[in-house]
Order: sequence, then C-alpha cells, then structure tokens
Amino acid sequence: MAAQEGQGQETGQGTGRDPGRESGRQTGPERVRAHGTVTGPGERLALNGMGSFEWDLHAGTLDLDPAGMVVFDLGPGEFDGTPESLGRRIPPEDSLRLSEVVQAALDAGEHTYGSYFTVRRRNGTEQWTHTQGRILRDRDGGPQRIVGVVRDATAELAHSELLRKLEAARAKQTTIVQRTTEALSRAVTVDDVTAVLTGAGALERLGADGLALGLVENGTIKIIALSGESLEILNQRRFTRLDGDLPLSKAVITRTARFVTSMSELAAEFPHIEPYVRAIAFDAAAYLPLIAQAKAIGGLVLFYRRRSEFSPEERNLTLGLAGIVAQSLQRALLFDQEREFATGLQAAMLPRRIPGITGGEIAVRYHSAWSGREVGGDWYDVIALPRDRVGIVVGDVQGHDTHAAAIMGQLRIALRAYAGEGHPPSTVLARASRFLAELDTERFATCTYAQVDLETGGVRAVRAGHLGPLIRHTDGRTGWPNLRGGLPLGLASVFEQEEFPETRLDLVPGETLVLCTDGLVEEPGTAITAGMEALAHAVRSGPQEAGALADHLLDRLWERWGSGDDVALLVLRRAPDPGTHRAPRIHQYVHQADPEGLSEARFALRQALRDWGMPALADDVELAAGELLVNALLHTDGGAVLTMEVLPEPVRKVRLWVKDRSSVWPRRRSPGEAATTGRGLLLVDALASHWGVESRGDGKAVWCEFDAPVDGGG
Repeated sequence: MAAQEGQGQETGQGTGRDPGRESGRQTGPERVRAHGTVTGPGERLALNGMGSFEWDLHAGTLDLDPAGMVVFDLGPGEFDGTPESLGRRIPPEDSLRLSEVVQAALDAGEHTYGSYFTVRRRNGTEQWTHTQGRILRDRDGGPQRIVGVVRDATAELAHSELLRKLEAARAKQTTIVQRTTEALSRAVTVDDVTAVLTGAGALERLGADGLALGLVENGTIKIIALSGESLEILNQRRFTRLDGDLPLSKAVITRTARFVTSMSELAAEFPHIEPYVRAIAFDAAAYLPLIAQAKAIGGLVLFYRRRSEFSPEERNLTLGLAGIVAQSLQRALLFDQEREFATGLQAAMLPRRIPGITGGEIAVRYHSAWSGREVGGDWYDVIALPRDRVGIVVGDVQGHDTHAAAIMGQLRIALRAYAGEGHPPSTVLARASRFLAELDTERFATCTYAQVDLETGGVRAVRAGHLGPLIRHTDGRTGWPNLRGGLPLGLASVFEQEEFPETRLDLVPGETLVLCTDGLVEEPGTAITAGMEALAHAVRSGPQEAGALADHLLDRLWERWGSGDDVALLVLRRAPDPGTHRAPRIHQYVHQADPEGLSEARFALRQALRDWGMPALADDVELAAGELLVNALLHTDGGAVLTMEVLPEPVRKVRLWVKDRSSVWPRRRSPGEAATTGRGLLLVDALASHWGVESRGDGKAVWCEFDAPVDGGG
C-alpha cells in the first residue's frame, strides 16, 4: 500500500459504505472495530502487529481494518479512508519510495508487490513496517483493487540488524587475523616481527590503540617493541623481573590471559604500575602470554580506548592473535640463532687480520645477505709475498649454505699456501682448481687473484670465471682492464683446461684497484652491466682513502640491490707520490685500449706545468710525450706509465718518463722523405735537451729532459 498525491488522514468511518459488503470480507465479531476494540481473529492479528487493507484503485478509497490502525498508530478520527491520510505517519521519503514500488508493479502487469517502510509513532520512535499487496485485475488485465496486509517488522529487522552486526564483527575479526597472519608470514627475523607490529597501519590491523611486546630473557621480560601514543614512558621499565609483580609478567608466569576494563583497579592490584597507568591514559587492556611449543617465550599487551567490555568473540580474537605472534616470534628467534651461528662460522673462515703493507693501503669488507638463514661462500684474502709484494684475492664458492662456507675455508687456505710459495698467479689458480676438484664436492668457485708490487706499481692478475678489477686513475677516471680469464676453479680441472692467462697492469701512485664479488653489482632482473656502471660511478664519486671508499661503496650499492647476496670487497690504493714543493711529480697510466688516454695525458701534463709555473714548456713537453706514448702503445703488448717531475738541482729541469713492459729498446732512424713513421725520436731529440733509455724491472723507461725557463717559477 502507499500514500499517493499528498498526505491526509485515514479512518474506517465517514465513507458511507459498508466495507465488509463491498470487499466481500467478513464483518461482525471477527472484525476489529474502528474504535480499537479487538475481538476474535482480529485480536490475534492486532497482538501479532498485523492488519489488513483493501484499496479501490478506481474510487481512490482505502479500507483499513482496526488492526491496521494499530500498526499505523492511528486513533479514532485520524483516518478518512484515503491513502493520502496515511502521510500523517509515513515520512515523505518513505511514502515516495513506496508509491514508486506500487506504481512499478501496476505498470509491469505484476500481481504482487512488497516493501519495507517506516512509520513514525506518536512517541517519536520509528517503527519498521512491511506491506504485502495482491493486485486484482479485470479480464483485460487492468488493475482494479489491491488487497493486502501491513505488519510491524521492527523485531524482525532488529534481529536481522543484530545478525548483520554479528556478521560484520566476524568479518572484521577474520580480516584482522588474515591481515596479521599475512604480514607476519613475511617476517624472518625478530626485527621483522617487531616492524610488522609497530609499522604503519599495524595498530589498525590489530584493532588496538596501543601495543607492548616483551620477550623472556634470562629471568626477565625485555620490552622489544612499543607502539601507540604515550607509551614511550614504558621504556623506563624495559627490563622487568619475571616475578609476577606486574600484570604482564604474571600473565607469562601463569600462562593465562587477562582482560582488564578498569585500569584503576589494575593499578590497585599492582601498585608498581600506578604512575604508568595515569600517564598512558588507556581504558582497557589485554595481557596475553605468548606460548610456543608449550613454552612461554614472551608477552603481548594490547591497549584500548573507549572500551568497557570484552565480548567472548573479542577475547577469542586476541587469544588467536597472541598465538599467531608467538609462532612468528618462535620462528624468528630460531632464525636469528641459526643466522648468528652461520655468520660466526663464516667470520671464522675469513682472515682475522690484514697484514700491513708499505707503499699503499688496503681495506676489506664482508657483508652477508639479509635474506635467507644460510651463510655464503664469498671470501677475500691478503697474502704477504716474497720481495715485498702482496697477493690479493676475492672469490665466491657456489651456493649459500654451511657446506659452501666450509669449502671456502679450505680453498682459501690452499690458495694462500700456493701463493706463499712464490708461484706465479697462473700457477696458483691452476693448483687451487686441482685442489677443489679433488675435494668430495660438486661445487665450483670463481675468483680473481693478483700479485702487486707497490714499489714499482706492477700488477700480475688472473681470473677464473670472476669479475675483473676496476681501477680509478689519479684524474678520477675509472676503467675495467681487459683481463683474459679461465674457467671457474674446479671446473677447469674437470675439463682439463687449467689455463689462466696472466695480464700485466701498472698501478701508478695514487691509483686505486677495486675487487668484489658479484653481490655488489648484481640486481635481480637487471643486466650485470648496469651494476658495473653503478659501481664505476660510485668509485669515481667516492673518497680517496681506501677504508672510506669501501664504506662508501657498501652504503651506495649493497643496500641498493636489496642485499639478496653476500658481498666480499677489497680496495687497494697505491700511496700517492706528488713529490715535494720544490720537486713536484705526477703519474698517469695510459691503457693500450683506452682511446681517450692520450688526450687525457696531454691535458694532465699541460695542467701540471701551468700549476708549476712553467706553461712555456707545455707545447714541447706535450708533443714529446705524445710521440713516446704512441711508440710504446704501438710497439708493446700493454699500456704505458707516464711520469713528469721537476729536477731542482743542480739546474732546474723538467723530466718526462714513459715506462712500458717491453725489453726492446727504441732506436733512432733516418726516415726518407716519403716515410710515414720513424720520426718520433727525431722530434724528441730536437725538442729535449737530453733523452735516453733505462732498464726498469721487466721493461724499460724512455726519458727526456727540458730546461726550465729562466723566469719560471714553481
């Protein structure tokens, strides 16, 4: 039924009709009279909050029985027999919605409809009401009358509302458990667990306003996590004895949860917490023991505001959360213990101290992966060698477990022994490969090994399936020397290819050599070249001192890649040799495969002469240096070291050195007019006051001198 076209009053009187005769309904004692007297079946309808109506659509009249009057809370004289008069009790928005429902049923040719609406009773309360109507139509399908019932549906909907609230509460509890379980499933360490419980959105996820988490440790409870406004004061009792004098320790000792809805009563029972209860200003709390494997490992406190009770469902929820946290903490504690053992094992495998060196500085760093409980097989070593040389090595045994660490320890000792015997680098790796192949393992290893003479700067390097060294030059440029490599250790012996070609490099004073394992340059899903470029950039922008540079690289790269792999890092810097104020000196290495090396060298010479107050020599020195460098790069198998220095006594001169690794001395020729080569030494002889050649270790040095201008400073 609906109120249409305005609102008025309805009543069963004053229509001039007999509703019983017109509708065919029974009249007499079974009917509920309009003045409210209830008899017969009508009494049962009124008591059940149900009435009936008949609506003549053509006449626009509505017959409402007395039980219906009770449903609408209408008294005598308040109903005039029209639908509009029901507007006294039906709010306008509900009246409009009900009219739309009826009209839609009429237009669609339907025979029934039903709808809920509200009735505003005399005392101001709103009553949910339901109407169910049947549409009677003529032979042509046109609607004539509607007969139906109205009933008080408040109790029905109240029960439904209760069910909806219970269902919403259950859904909320399920969400809390699911979200907490999902978040803690990714926690590996104890720090991870505390981060989940105290991070952004954690309290909302737990349905609490504050949190305190403690672990049992040596007869005490150590608070390891706090979250929530005003709880910082609990830091004053970060360690408390496990004696039952505090509510959390009592919950842990008795293994019984306690739900508190009066913090003042709790303070009266435990006087020690009275100052803290006043400071934190929470209304309720749940003190929960954390039980794992039948052992109390800690306790959890959840604090609440504006809470006066804990329903059985809420108690079960908090107990379930405590169980989830306990299991996660137990796994994390075991992980941390295993991790501590594993990292301790690997630390024992690595050298305890690095020998001091003369003529340079060395820094080593090792970091284990953040993910995974197993230890890796990365290692570094620094080996004192005969004739004041030093051996440096960085390597990586396949795998991330204690077996890899054990193999690493054996291989490191074997390689150190072979190197200490004075063997050349290629022999050292060949013997190390054979040693690894003879072990009862299927693991292989990669490494780079180099012998360095810091007095001369000579480097003899080999690699076995590993990343080569990165060198930072004195002018800040970086480069990856082309080191020919062999197969990984172990595999080389299995395939009988124990050849590790040796590459000779020169490390001039002030240059830095960097060795690392792939964990420093590999990012999942990215080509290793991107990591190598990032490493080169970090080296260029890093500090000069070896230790500071090593820390800089780990800060910039190890954390950047996500630290999913172990990292071993070794940084060696040859001591700079700037000479003195009266006799300054510069050094520069020009690699054979570096197309920019010659131009960089020329620029460095010109800049140095300007700084020394002798710019007039720049053209001659630059031309002579270019000829000597080109000669060395074209006719030898490696790069060349360029040195320029000032000789202050007895006559101030500038001396230029170009050192290479060829033992063949250059000779001055007399080229013909059509010759395209052979004029280099002629130019040097014409430009310099003196020139010559000297033997230097396994190579030679070509030098030339230039007289300083009389008015030159420096």
